Amino acid sequence: MQATRDFSHYVKDLGSGLKHIDLAVEGVSCAGCMAKIERGLSALPDVTLARVNLTNRRVALEWKQGTLDPARLIDRLAELGYKAYPFETERAEVKEAEQSRFLLRCLAVAAFATMNVMMLSVPVWSGNVSDMLPVQRDFFHWMSALIALPAAAYAGQPFFRSAWSALRVRGVNMDVPISIGVILALGMSLVETANHAEHAFFDAAIMLLTFLLVGRFLDQNMRRRTRAVAGNLAALKAETATKFVSAEEISVVPVAAIQPGDVVLLRPGERCAVDGTVIDGRSEIDQSLITGETVHVPAEQGTQVYAGSLNMSGSLRVRVSAAAEGTLLAEITRLLDNALKARSRYMRLADRASRLYAPVVHVTALVTVLGWVLLGASWHDAIVTGVAVLIITCPCALGLAIPTVQTVASGAMFRAGVLLNAGDAIERLAEADHIVFDKTGTLTLPELEVTNAAEIPADLFSLAGRLALSSHHPVASAVAQAAQAKSPLVGAVEEPGQGVRAELDGVEIRLGRPSFCGAEALAAARADVDPAASIVAFSRRDEKYLFAVRQRLRPDAEAIIAALKLRGIGTEMLSGDREPAVRAAAAALGIAKWRAGVTPAQKIARIEELKRQGRKVMMVGDGMNDAPSLAAAHVSMSPISAAHLSQSTADLVFLGKPLAPVLAAIDFARKALHVMRQNLLLAIAYNALAVPLAIAGLVTPLIAAAAMSGSSILVMLNALRARSVGRS
Repeated sequence: MQATRDFSHYVKDLGSGLKHIDLAVEGVSCAGCMAKIERGLSALPDVTLARVNLTNRRVALEWKQGTLDPARLIDRLAELGYKAYPFETERAEVKEAEQSRFLLRCLAVAAFATMNVMMLSVPVWSGNVSDMLPVQRDFFHWMSALIALPAAAYAGQPFFRSAWSALRVRGVNMDVPISIGVILALGMSLVETANHAEHAFFDAAIMLLTFLLVGRFLDQNMRRRTRAVAGNLAALKAETATKFVSAEEISVVPVAAIQPGDVVLLRPGERCAVDGTVIDGRSEIDQSLITGETVHVPAEQGTQVYAGSLNMSGSLRVRVSAAAEGTLLAEITRLLDNALKARSRYMRLADRASRLYAPVVHVTALVTVLGWVLLGASWHDAIVTGVAVLIITCPCALGLAIPTVQTVASGAMFRAGVLLNAGDAIERLAEADHIVFDKTGTLTLPELEVTNAAEIPADLFSLAGRLALSSHHPVASAVAQAAQAKSPLVGAVEEPGQGVRAELDGVEIRLGRPSFCGAEALAAARADVDPAASIVAFSRRDEKYLFAVRQRLRPDAEAIIAALKLRGIGTEMLSGDREPAVRAAAAALGIAKWRAGVTPAQKIARIEELKRQGRKVMMVGDGMNDAPSLAAAHVSMSPISAAHLSQSTADLVFLGKPLAPVLAAIDFARKALHVMRQNLLLAIAYNALAVPLAIAGLVTPLIAAAAMSGSSILVMLNALRARSVGRS
């Protein structure tokens, strides 16, 4: 009886007739593995996307809804030589921990064996120069074999298994030449020892495995640290929420069962499971993930809360606006995951080079052996030279050159409050030399505030706030929030485009346009004092007051603009807002070039003009109308508060209220690009120098092992430099 496999629980419906599944794949260790998996899966009918994430060993798959069974995808991976299963966070973490412990055990065995074999090899090297008796040399060789052979059989498993999986499906990866080199060195050493020869290469084989395991262990731990960022985000997600099923009755339900419009209870010490608005209660919350501020902020009626926020004190009732995968926290997690999956131009270049390199390594080693034989060398000497070529030309350094930098840079950028949304964003961002800023919501904070609250009598401010609760206008909402209004006035009527009016104790009160409240003269005078503010008037009998409402500039915007100028980056502001507001913001920030009342088409035209001048333009904007110009720019960035369309269009997204992540992203990108180029040059220079020496017979297998492993470790250590940038 054949068992059926149902993986539908793990399949997501993307809409438009597309399905998605994430698979965890064992044995993915290099660019060659990634390319083979992506090509093999893409060849299946109806598969529209197959992307391997080397950092977390996951494959993201999308296909057209139809007859394709997800089990077929797992079977196809098995045919390619890789064990796969639907991705589950807990199971994946267990597998990763097991793999890490296994690598550490292999490294311990190889390192212990290397130390002992080297102790036996040193007397042989010195004895070959002096007068060591053949029987003594044979004894040391056999002792080395006794240590090296079982140690290599155990410690070499990560490479031997990977190579066998590739060969079994008639493919090659970077572990194939490593395995062949190690097995040839050990086999040849055994033959040499049996024939009482002077030289054996047990030390070279076991040292090669030791160095390679050091590199692989470091690489895995580097990737695990980067994955830990995503894991920390996942840990902020609550799995259940306390929902009000009636006015007084509550029930703990899965987050997946929560819908927009529901009301949930958020108790002290709990993490919020949803995005929403506080409708009752007072507390303090920690929402540093979104705002970037570690200071707890007050939460009361009207306060926005986000999934992952921690409630510190009082109980809150929250009206749900988004839950489960629709929350801002889920969006941040998806963006981070995209950054780890995505591939940069340099990474794609390194991938192609690595794929071509593996067969070139084998051909080069074979030609070297045949060439030496044709030149009159013995088969023994020719094979020794071929083994050295096989080992020294392994493309490990080239395969690690770019992925390690991208992994390190992605993690460093996230810690600075920046998420990548495109694979080549780092390179394009590093090239940017001119930034076009939108004003509203980008250089300013998205929240509106009343700037002249101190000028309004407290009793009238409270009345205006209660009246504002009956309006849907965002400026009225700012007045209501500033007044901490709790309940709307009974009988209030909103007149669209004008304002709100109500009758209180037989007296009509109004809030809205100055013309609606008879306060045109006051508004004209106020406009001269604060041209950037939106004016809201309040009237009661002959009493007339004005509320100046506007968005504050981001707290560090002026300093960041100045720092960008010091780095030689041009800045300008293009805004659809009124000219007085744009002029005032530009003057405050020190931006010389600005334009007000700009349409989306005019923004694109300006970006195209700058591009024709040879500028690499970066667009930073947040509105729905900024999406076309974000797409038109060389590279683009949006704040996390941006409209969803803008975020999906932008190459990068930054968190929090400060503008500092924009500057940090540029600094990290420039440093990462510099390190990527350095790593490529190191890998190429190593091969350009080492390969001719190995072909010429000037390098022994032992030196080849040390050189090849050393180059890989050097590339990885150099990549760690992308974690930090100098301060200007």
